[in-house]
Amino acid sequence: MSLFARPEYVSETSLFIDQLKQAKPPLEAAQRQGRALLWDKPLNAKEQSEFTAAKVAQKPYVYFNPSVK
Repeated sequence: MSLFARPEYVSETSLFIDQLKQAKPPLEAAQRQGRALLWDKPLNAKEQSEFTAAKVAQKPYVYFNPSVK
């Protein structure tokens, strides 16, 4: 057992989340469904390769302007 382990401690936030999940069982499924609407999109390999090919190389030091003295 670790010297710093406190297995008996549960934060107030963790208790709140556990109580919320017990009170509203479909909550987690609704969260996953909402995430899927905006974030979990399938990637198009052709578009990804086009994006990679279209990148322009950045100059080594962007704040250096040799024309200004």
